[in-house]
Amino acid sequence: MTPAARLSAAIDLIDAVLAGEPAERALTRWARASRFAGSKDRAAVRDLVFDALRRRRSLAWAGGAETGRAILLAQQAAEGTDLDALCTGEGFDPAPLAPEERARLAAPPLPPSDPVRLDYPDFLDAPLRAGLRADFEPVLAAMQARAPVDLRVNTLKTTPNAATVVLARDGVQVAPHPLAPNALRVLANPRAVAASRAYTQGMVELQDVSSQRVAADAGARPGMTVLDFCAGGGGKTLALAAAMEGRGRLLAWDANPRRMADLPERARRAGAQVSILAPPDLAALGPVCDLVLVDAPCSGTGAWRRKPEGKWRLTADGLAAFPPLQDAILDEAAAKVRPGGLLVYATCSLLAAENEDRAAAFAARHPGWRAGEARRLSPVDGGDGFFFARYRAPNPS
Repeated sequence: MTPAARLSAAIDLIDAVLAGEPAERALTRWARASRFAGSKDRAAVRDLVFDALRRRRSLAWAGGAETGRAILLAQQAAEGTDLDALCTGEGFDPAPLAPEERARLAAPPLPPSDPVRLDYPDFLDAPLRAGLRADFEPVLAAMQARAPVDLRVNTLKTTPNAATVVLARDGVQVAPHPLAPNALRVLANPRAVAASRAYTQGMVELQDVSSQRVAADAGARPGMTVLDFCAGGGGKTLALAAAMEGRGRLLAWDANPRRMADLPERARRAGAQVSILAPPDLAALGPVCDLVLVDAPCSGTGAWRRKPEGKWRLTADGLAAFPPLQDAILDEAAAKVRPGGLLVYATCSLLAAENEDRAAAFAARHPGWRAGEARRLSPVDGGDGFFFARYRAPNPS
């Protein structure tokens, strides 16, 4: 595909997303219908789509319309692309620029509001400012760009130094990241990771460095009984397994079992032993866990770089539904912690209503529990936005 044809495909895909189709589904549909598109073409179109979604609002403002064409033309203009060379109208090329499009791109209107300039919904202005405080501008600006690619070295199989060497042999350059132990940041050739020997043999896992830090600080140790209460795909489950050094009992639960569909194979590759709980298993599980990690469902505001369409699909009503759910999940999880055991609450949210407020509400409902460390993480620290708070259950003895 030519660069112009890739641009045309991205324009159509953004229009489909604006009409309500999830981006991943739209990209899969397009790839299946476009057998002529090679792997580099698919990767390039994907990058165009997700880069546009991260800056959807500011690009629509610069382009003058909430359409795939306006957004993509503004994106290309901002990068200094020769639009006349791309937009010829010939073959699969986009149509030539209309006079009004050319004028809009050449002379944007007055400076936009902060929600437009920094690409977030209006209703989140006050909550984001309250949650981020001095980091408001740098964090929101970081969310307009692609996230870095981070790897967690699986210490059940190897060491950071050995993994670095094996990755380099497959052309993947990495460097240690200080935010989490055993974290490597990919410096070059990130798309080669999935086919690398280090990845296919379970030496490394793709995992954002903030997520790694949450799992590392949860407090899992060899010999413990540990429950990952909202396991999802199992990234933190496998990190907990490494911290346990293969000794103890590791349990995984998710209210939607389909999210854990890949976990058995991931655990096999990592050399980890994980017991996936069915609903009767969870119901029968008493307060026996030394550690329960609750990575609760949330707004996902901290992961906007990786899932940019989430910011445009989030509504005020949708946001308001999360705190009651988070409270209920925390209370249910707390019932699985043994006396003197640990409960860790985490979200990938930037909002106090889902973070500090939920931690405080839990403490108020459970006055016997002792609060421990609580911390926020954001792109200022080097990874996604995360929050975690730790509690110790009362010990009658």
